[in-house]
Amino acid sequence: MTSGIAGIDHIIVAVRDLEAARHHWMRLGFTPTPRGRHIGQGTANYCIMFGRDYLELLGFVERDEHAHRLETFLARREGPMSVAFAPERDAEATSAAFAARLLHPSAPRALGRALELPEGDVTPRFSLVNLPPDETPALDCFICGHLTPELVRRPEWLAHPNGVTGIKTVHLLEEDPASLAPAYRRLFGDGAVRPAAGGIAVDTGRNILSFTTIAGFRAAYPTIDIAGIEPPAIVALELAVANRTAAAAYLKQGNIAFAELPGGRIAVPAAETNGAALLFAD
Repeated sequence: MTSGIAGIDHIIVAVRDLEAARHHWMRLGFTPTPRGRHIGQGTANYCIMFGRDYLELLGFVERDEHAHRLETFLARREGPMSVAFAPERDAEATSAAFAARLLHPSAPRALGRALELPEGDVTPRFSLVNLPPDETPALDCFICGHLTPELVRRPEWLAHPNGVTGIKTVHLLEEDPASLAPAYRRLFGDGAVRPAAGGIAVDTGRNILSFTTIAGFRAAYPTIDIAGIEPPAIVALELAVANRTAAAAYLKQGNIAFAELPGGRIAVPAAETNGAALLFAD
């Protein structure tokens, strides 16, 4: 039986100053899209697009009395807030697949944003589906079906000077990762969940969710400062790069702090990335 999910579509990184965040991520070697303003809301974003997934820098541009989740998160900290999964076909089919697995999806709801292009605004549109929190424990997530994908993936937005090509792994802190396994087997299938050092790994179809304890994460990544981050929380994003040596050279040229890890990965601390520690890996 299909899960209805085809991996991660995007990760929302909550930021307090949207324009400052855009400039900072450009310094890190990313190419943000033009700004998108959510229709009927006080939020806006800049997206960092890859071939099959992307990062969304999300913040307020005016007061929004309805965006309580973002406001509450930013009152604590900046950083990765939510994961949006891609549907295998569309949000409606994924909702039906969830129901067949005895899950409880919401009805699909529409979302649009005004993408501010030099030649004039266009309106990318999406269909969103949510699951109850207890069916995706320790993870704030939803399903995002793109109705107008051609508007958000232009070739010039997919090329990043640091060489990043996509999302590999989302690292999450959780007090008892093993207790999450039944829920994620139900969501993704029995073969998608396996034990891992300090926790469990969940295969989403093309990326990995890695749930680990604080001790487990510190043992694996001792150079990454996670002080003040309490589980459950997304603590780091592991991104694929075309060439790790070239990525390190780019960061060094831009005076970006980073550490070289055993196994060839690069760690950029959360202080450089609006609270989202980054791992670059070949």
